[in-house]
Amino acid sequence: MKRLMRDLAVLLTVTLLAFGLDKLGAFTALAALLEPAAAAEEEESVSFWPGESAPYLPPAPKPTPQPETAEGEEPVSALSQGDLRSASRLMVDQLGLLREGWSYAIPAEGPQVLIFHTHSCEAYTPQGEDDYEASGEFRTLEDSQSVIAVGDCLAEALEQLGFGVLHDRSLYDYPAYNGAYDRSGAAVRQLLEDNPGIRVVIDLHRDSLGGRRTEYLLPDGQKSAQVMLLLTTGENGLYHPSWRENLKLGLELQNRMELDYPGLARPLYLSPARYNQHLSPGSLLLEVGTDANTLAEAKQAALLFADCLGQVLEAHKEN
Repeated sequence: MKRLMRDLAVLLTVTLLAFGLDKLGAFTALAALLEPAAAAEEEESVSFWPGESAPYLPPAPKPTPQPETAEGEEPVSALSQGDLRSASRLMVDQLGLLREGWSYAIPAEGPQVLIFHTHSCEAYTPQGEDDYEASGEFRTLEDSQSVIAVGDCLAEALEQLGFGVLHDRSLYDYPAYNGAYDRSGAAVRQLLEDNPGIRVVIDLHRDSLGGRRTEYLLPDGQKSAQVMLLLTTGENGLYHPSWRENLKLGLELQNRMELDYPGLARPLYLSPARYNQHLSPGSLLLEVGTDANTLAEAKQAALLFADCLGQVLEAHKEN
């Protein structure tokens, strides 16, 4: 009997301790440590709460039809549970959100997509003429060799598909790395106010997986890097009212990539942080390759992603 009582006391103590740590956010903080390295810096942006100065948001959304889906039919889904990796404590119904669909429409004219880089100096493994003068480990101020060049490639591909793209090529992580999300967030906020037709906001990064490369092979044998979408919930305590809309768009993109280029996308990552994604209901953090990939492989991945993004945006154009 004494042993039973002792075991019950230990079990109760462990349970209470776990509950207390959960309330303090310790488990979420631990999960945040496992996030992709390119987005690992927690943002310092000011929290916006109801009653305070809220971020710019587009007009009230109107439902738009899903790609390749007739009225009353289920959306074509290639997603499985393995296509979403989550550090969030929230339950997410992937198919339900995909069925609902992203609620915003793409305007007919003007800039519709914004591309920027919070960590603008991130670079890849040099190869041949893609060598660069380093400003840090796999980092460079040469925008022709960094993630900015990948953003140029994505912007050009989307423009060729008929979309208006604004590419912010500013440096936000140099000369200081800390505070990059503050600086990029302030710039994005202003760009959205100046260009109210923008619906999709892409923070394009390069991931770091401890020297591991990503690879996607095209049918002709050409090599491409993989991409990864990172979406956020703000449950760490930062104001983020439209996270479900962001996730809906992310799931539509993840689904499109799985349908057209199976294996191009790594599992979508859902984070309890925010990374400035509260500024627009069409915000995405896009990881293109890792530091072990080459710039050429990253650019190829950007072209494939542009094809999928273009199809999703086309399905959401205003009538």
